[in-house]
Amino acid sequence: MEKNQLTRGKNVLVLGAGQLGAAVLDALLPAVRQLNGSVAVIVSPGSWDKHGNLVSARHQQLAQAGAHFMALDVAADTASLATIMRRFDTVINCMGFVAGEGTQIRITRAVLDAKVRRYFPWQFGVNYDVVGKGSGQPVWDEQCDVRTLLREQNTTEWVIVSTGMFTSFLFEPAFDVVNLSQRTINGLGSWDTRVTVTSPEDIGRLTTSIYLHQPRIVNEVVFVAGETTTYGKLADTVERVTQQRFIRHLLTLPALKQALQTNPSDQMLRYRAAFARGDGVWWPMETTYNARNGMATQDIAAWLSSQ
Repeated sequence: MEKNQLTRGKNVLVLGAGQLGAAVLDALLPAVRQLNGSVAVIVSPGSWDKHGNLVSARHQQLAQAGAHFMALDVAADTASLATIMRRFDTVINCMGFVAGEGTQIRITRAVLDAKVRRYFPWQFGVNYDVVGKGSGQPVWDEQCDVRTLLREQNTTEWVIVSTGMFTSFLFEPAFDVVNLSQRTINGLGSWDTRVTVTSPEDIGRLTTSIYLHQPRIVNEVVFVAGETTTYGKLADTVERVTQQRFIRHLLTLPALKQALQTNPSDQMLRYRAAFARGDGVWWPMETTYNARNGMATQDIAAWLSSQ
């Protein structure tokens, strides 16, 4: 990477180029290019083959679009991460929970040690201020700690983008809310329990818009959404779009808590129980950044029709 590409204009570092990171980069790269800035992205050392070529075709596409790829095992080497971060104005963390428990705290500490001017943490999910600790999902508890770290300092500006659940996760067979192949739908909590969802593509667009927004958004939780629905309405939507009948089951919160006592390490069971609570996992569409700024987003029906 050329030094002048890191020092002129707006210099942004993105952590991770998976589903969300790639979506953010799709929107961010052309926007930062117009500002005469640069975008670098950190991915794992295993993302290159023995000849030094990026293995993923998606990564190759992003590199051709101007992303400068860097190799680092973030979970194992946060000291080097802090050194790298000092060369950037903004860090957008798209690494997610896949990096392992405790990694989000270590990344946040590295950001603060590096005195990064502006940080978008991996908080692309629920409203952790409302959920609080004790949700039954340890990585959610960690997100509360990340917010505390950021709010207790005044050197690094932060912006949290709350997105609700990724739309695609509703249809993840392992999550077992909507199983398209088996034609089953499991409501969580009650059929009237609400949930907010946003597609990764919309998250990428909206995060870039929030990054660019003037006056600059500082130390704020910004809510976005593709759709806020209930599990009952979700079932109706799925049946309408697919023109098929689905078997509906209700997984109540007491039943999920009882199942967790038997299988406390079941990650997806933890997620089902956390979303069955209802509190903090949804917000009204009219209050979102995209609604206030007239930005159209993809609802569940449109997402499902596009698959």
